[in-house]
Amino acid sequence: MMSVKEYAQDVNKTVEEILNACRRLGIEVKEEEDMLEEDDIIELDNDTYEEELADDLEALAEEYNEEAKENTNNSKSMKKQVSINKNKVNKKELANRKKEMYKNKEKLKSNDLNQDDNIIVYHDGMTVNELANKLGVPGAELIKKLFSLGTLATVNNSIDFERAELLVVDYNKELKKEADVDVSNFEEYEANDNIEDLEKRPPVVTIMGHVDHGKTTLLDTIRKTDVVSSEAGGITQAISAYQITYHDEKITFIDTPGHAAFTEMRARGASVTDIVIIIVAADDGVMPQTKEAIDHAKAAGVPILVAINKIDKPGANPDKVMAELAEYGLTPDSWGGDTIYTSISAKNGTGVEELLDNILLVSEMQEYRANPSRYALGSVIEAKLDKQVGVIAVLLIQNGTLRLGDPVVVGTTYGKVRTMKNDRGEEITSATPSTPVFITGLNEIPNAGDKFMAFESEKQAHSVELQRKNQAKQKENVSGGAVTLDELFSKINEGLKEINVIVKADVHGSSEAIKNSLEKIAIEDVRVKVVRSGVGAITESDVVLAKASNAIIIGFNIRPNNSIREYAKENGVEIRLYDIIYKLVEDMEAAMKGLLEPVFEEEIQGTAEVRQLFKFSKVGTIAGSYVTEGVIKRDSKVRVIRDDVVIYDGNIGSVQREKDSVKEVKKGLECGITIENFNDIKVGDVIETYDMVEIKR
Repeated sequence: MMSVKEYAQDVNKTVEEILNACRRLGIEVKEEEDMLEEDDIIELDNDTYEEELADDLEALAEEYNEEAKENTNNSKSMKKQVSINKNKVNKKELANRKKEMYKNKEKLKSNDLNQDDNIIVYHDGMTVNELANKLGVPGAELIKKLFSLGTLATVNNSIDFERAELLVVDYNKELKKEADVDVSNFEEYEANDNIEDLEKRPPVVTIMGHVDHGKTTLLDTIRKTDVVSSEAGGITQAISAYQITYHDEKITFIDTPGHAAFTEMRARGASVTDIVIIIVAADDGVMPQTKEAIDHAKAAGVPILVAINKIDKPGANPDKVMAELAEYGLTPDSWGGDTIYTSISAKNGTGVEELLDNILLVSEMQEYRANPSRYALGSVIEAKLDKQVGVIAVLLIQNGTLRLGDPVVVGTTYGKVRTMKNDRGEEITSATPSTPVFITGLNEIPNAGDKFMAFESEKQAHSVELQRKNQAKQKENVSGGAVTLDELFSKINEGLKEINVIVKADVHGSSEAIKNSLEKIAIEDVRVKVVRSGVGAITESDVVLAKASNAIIIGFNIRPNNSIREYAKENGVEIRLYDIIYKLVEDMEAAMKGLLEPVFEEEIQGTAEVRQLFKFSKVGTIAGSYVTEGVIKRDSKVRVIRDDVVIYDGNIGSVQREKDSVKEVKKGLECGITIENFNDIKVGDVIETYDMVEIKR
């Protein structure tokens, strides 16, 4: 059962059209909230379906008859074929089809299996062949079924939603329109690929470890190229990705920086990886960044391999390294644990082939698979601006196939893949899962770690880009990343019981005094926790920790440089600077009590739907509108929304009721609206008015 309103939305018709159809068919409903029985729905479907089918067949007949005039020899057979197909429109058969469809829909809803596995996504202009591929059946099979329903078609003909819905029910599937599947939040989007579409893909491997323990030298040996000599000081300065072939199997490597300042970049590297190799120098053992690497690998929840490097150096002690790593839960398989260890010399190549064999062994056990027959999904490994070619982004394809010319949305950035190269700099036209590629064509520089998705059309990609930009703005307005002093009071009201702070001061005595003073503050069971205190300048590492722990950075008698300020701003981390301790403590207490200056917040006033346009040379375009929610006020700010995307943000020019200019119009009334400096209004647009109101903390 469903209401008249729900049914109207389902079949893309107005409530009035459905109510008229109900009167004609003798179905006793009067209001949009009245419920339709299953038999009522079937009867309405048949009424609509037959009407559309008859129109389509009439059009087909005209098309065939036009061709017949040009070819008199075939005219009789063509007309005969059209006539036969029109006779096949059988009301009883269609009714049975609809009953079967609704029964199967109910079965799908109650099925113990994942319902998403049974969903076929329909898009405008879908061809019979595309539908057949999604169902995994021959195109000829669907053509026969369409013929039985009275529709002539070839595999290249488009199929409308109604006919496609009737076909998929035969395969115990449910059809949904593309608009019903939200792909704008593709970080959370999970592709429902059929098992038969999945193919083996190369493993993605990240090498982590302490600086100078041999990560880049190992990759250098694997790739037979001199990466180290091109790096400043022999330390990798940016994430890069490479793919090699070993024993006819491909392996993708992500080379992450090992320096502590690049902790966040290394974390992103772990988030896209299948296997992590922890590399440890046999003559050095476990170091601070080794511990960090282990934490990141464990957080990623992926298999860990250990490579004990520099076994040929004097003082090498692999047993000592194994004992140290066992304390962190990486017990060697030779000791009865589940972590595979390999002793290597990255410099001369000893043990490297054994390490690659172990990677392929883990890959075979994990059975990494993806669907190359869909549009690509993946992550940004790194990106930069080149003065000659524009934005260059290194992408890792995680599912699907990326093709030259594909429209893509990367983070909140849009573009078309203008050029695409593999890691050897060779021009390519497509890239399959687990392949790293260098692309150009984006209109802005994305962030390392951003997700990307390719789309069928530029229109769809551009629409998703705008949605994501609006979502990002809203998130910034709500949280802005890490907590700030201005947000503390509201966070406390939401249940925050502990405020994290990082303190950096000019001398040790000041840092200790500030730490003690802050930790003594207790207001309504809320306390301050100093997660790090130290002496010296604010560093990138402080900002990374602040972001991870939602902390505020307090600097005393120090000033961060411009690059640190920008880095903190990019990560939504607040830095507060003081030179008097009691002023610092007062500010913290005031923030906790909600005594900081008030802020302004957006408040929606009303919405109206544009139903008619009136154009005048002097005034411009007047939008004849119906107020659907709240109040439309003349002095409000306004945004125009088209297909759920904001296309203009500005001010209302005037509001008219009949011929009079008025200050406001309430819900349920019609009015004329003009918008300052904007005339590109269209029927169906939504006008949303809002004000910025003062919020007292």
